[in-house]
Amino acid sequence: MAHLTTIDWLVIALYFAVTAFGAVYATWRERREGGGETSADYFLAGRNTGWFVVGASLFSSNIGSEHLVGLAGTGAASGVAVAQFEILAAFILLLLGWLFAPFYLRSGVYTMPEFLERRYSPAARWYLAGISIVGYVLTKISVTIFAGGVVFEAVMGINFWTGALVVVVATGIYTLFGGLRAVLITDTIQMVVLILGSIVVTVIGLNAVGGWGELTRAAGPEFMDMWKPATDPSFPWTGILFGAPILGIWYWCTDQFIVQRVLAARNLQEARRGTVFAGFLKILPLFIFVIPGVIATVLARQGKLQLGAPDQALPALVSTLLPVGLRGLVVAGLLAALMSSLSSVFNSTSTLITWDVYKKLRPDASERRLVLVGRLSTGVLVVLGLAWIPLMKLISGQLYQYIQSVQAYIAPPITAVFLLGLLWSRLNARGAMASLLVGFVLGMGRLAAELNKANLDGWLLAYAEINFLHFAALLFIICSLVLVAASMTAPAPSREQLEGLTFQTTARVQPAENTGSRTEGLVLSGLLVATVVAIWLYFS
Repeated sequence: MAHLTTIDWLVIALYFAVTAFGAVYATWRERREGGGETSADYFLAGRNTGWFVVGASLFSSNIGSEHLVGLAGTGAASGVAVAQFEILAAFILLLLGWLFAPFYLRSGVYTMPEFLERRYSPAARWYLAGISIVGYVLTKISVTIFAGGVVFEAVMGINFWTGALVVVVATGIYTLFGGLRAVLITDTIQMVVLILGSIVVTVIGLNAVGGWGELTRAAGPEFMDMWKPATDPSFPWTGILFGAPILGIWYWCTDQFIVQRVLAARNLQEARRGTVFAGFLKILPLFIFVIPGVIATVLARQGKLQLGAPDQALPALVSTLLPVGLRGLVVAGLLAALMSSLSSVFNSTSTLITWDVYKKLRPDASERRLVLVGRLSTGVLVVLGLAWIPLMKLISGQLYQYIQSVQAYIAPPITAVFLLGLLWSRLNARGAMASLLVGFVLGMGRLAAELNKANLDGWLLAYAEINFLHFAALLFIICSLVLVAASMTAPAPSREQLEGLTFQTTARVQPAENTGSRTEGLVLSGLLVATVVAIWLYFS
């Protein structure tokens, strides 16, 4: 496999220098004009972000290791069915903009646990903050570091652990310096570079295969079909329709890592436009990450490319097919995307630690102290992320399926308390905690069962082998029933507590919305839905 030349390394160095300069300059300018850095500046970019940056950051933060490595790897192993998660995300982003964002922005919260406290109780806030921080180490920080090591080793020939350490150290410094504003600026730059670079990879790959027609013929109809039988072990259509949306609502609508970008928006109109824009962007991974994986498999069958493992599909295409210079630019975009995703989760996790743990214990802490605590917390996250990597391969074979399976264990109860909590004001703190705790016990029981599957039999083995998407749907139903049943055993929350936090208690505080802006949003949302339906029909 060809590695990078001196010209490629120069392109990479120049690219990072320009990106870093832009982030540092913009952050410095904002602090100078704002008269100093506050917690709102560091954690929410001053709540003054426009729709384009919101949408670009939603996309770029999401496009991390599980996309650059995992989507192409799973595409190389099993075809385009894995792109269902991307296509569904477009729908879920519409829910974020139209259903969830109005409540979040109106409440003025910094974090999702803080919103849960206002809706239910302090106990619910502590639970979500704890499970989110632990979950980020398990499913986001560690996987991003792992993918960074894979890219370094496959493309640059650098030792896996050396590459992982480089990504962590460089990203840690970058995040400590700039906060969310620097992350947003970098995300916007990365969106453009990633899309252009990935299109180049896809076009050159298609040309090497012999065109789209030859690709579909050589890959076969099974590889190019997004809808798999209900018995499919990885992506059954029943799981895609009923389980994947549960994971999607948790990730896109209630996860601090994602929602923090919406909380940083200038107003509701900018937030909603950003989510619709991100929805259109989420259609692209099918074509620029999954299809290249299929291309890699076809080229390997034709003897034009050496593919040692599915997770090396995208790096192999870059290092084998791209010319000198262009290869360096695309690799720079790939690595920068990994760092962008990692910096985003570092910032979000530090926000949770600072706002939902430290500030709860030290409510009189100064703005300067809050920012300092946010920066110091990054070091601990780096160590925990590195420690978890060796355990990842014990669960699932493919990187992307790993992160999705872990999400299936923690997402359903959180989705239930957020979604149903907005829709029905009768639900209360007792129901929320019962649902969260029951979901946690069942989810962690499933995780333990999967880790020890070789030693199980009978009903325990069957429990461990339920498809993770089916498990997500089943757990959501159970948690929803527990939420409702337990809530009925305690008095309903007062209207004063829920003012502006549910549909039934929102009428008196609903702000006027520009009619033209709303119409524009509806038209664009309809166009997005039509595009998704067309893609589903084509790949079926």
